Amino acid sequence: MAMNIGLGHRRRAKAITLTALAFAIAVPCPAMAQDESTNARIQRLEAEIRALQRKVFPGADGKYFTPEISPSTTPSAIPGQPATSALTDVFARLQGLETQITQLTSQSELNTNRIAQIEAKLNALAPVPGQGSGIIAPAPATTLPAPAPATSTNLSSMTDGPKSAVAAPSAQRVSAVRAVVKPQTADAGDDEYSYGFRLWEAKFYPEAQQQLKLTAERYPRHALISYTRNLLGRAYLDDGKPREAAAWFLQNYQASKTGARAPDSLLYLAESMRRLKDNDRACIALAEFGETFPVEAAGRLRADYTQTRNAVKCN
Repeated sequence: MAMNIGLGHRRRAKAITLTALAFAIAVPCPAMAQDESTNARIQRLEAEIRALQRKVFPGADGKYFTPEISPSTTPSAIPGQPATSALTDVFARLQGLETQITQLTSQSELNTNRIAQIEAKLNALAPVPGQGSGIIAPAPATTLPAPAPATSTNLSSMTDGPKSAVAAPSAQRVSAVRAVVKPQTADAGDDEYSYGFRLWEAKFYPEAQQQLKLTAERYPRHALISYTRNLLGRAYLDDGKPREAAAWFLQNYQASKTGARAPDSLLYLAESMRRLKDNDRACIALAEFGETFPVEAAGRLRADYTQTRNAVKCN
């Protein structure tokens, strides 16, 4: 009887052992594989978020911001209660990732908004044209007039211009102006400029002013526009009108500092200021000319630069 009881216990124990072994082989293996795959994906997400966090925030070492997720103290196990399962840990880590993503998205939107506000403020503080070049705008007492548009006060021999309504020229002058030949080529803009140049060269300054104004208005995008505006300033300066000349020189320099006659306009602007007895602004223009156009100052415009600089007392 005792032998039968012992044999029964051994059979049951063996059956339980075989059942447990079969369960361990059939069940845990896929679960373990799945848990390892999930864990690897979560670790990758955590690494990507940490990299993103370093870009969004000014520092990644905690010196400039408070980490969103701080390590929590692991609670001690309470006797009689089961430890947390692997699935519970996965859910906790996923929740942490979602929290970080939300905070990073919010911070990114805030940064974008702040950058937009800063750019708007910078645009509002942008320098007014003419003040960013270092040339101070003249005081109210010596404010330069804007270049006047071309009017119909030229001689009848000029391009589409009737006789002056202010003072009729003498017959001798009319004849002399008519003797200046206007070129006739395939480039109308070049012809208009060349005609103005010939009038200026013949010292018909009022007529040259009118012709060059018309040229600048009709051909503002022509390759010779820098030449046209600069020569227009020269026509006023040689006519004893430095204030009007300065307005055209300044406009030509500001319109394109890389223009063919931008250096000439800046240098003659200094000369115009000198003739207006505005020593300070003449010195500012001379200083900018020497700094911006050192090649011209030592080459093509050296004589004019030296003459103007010697005539102005600059500190």
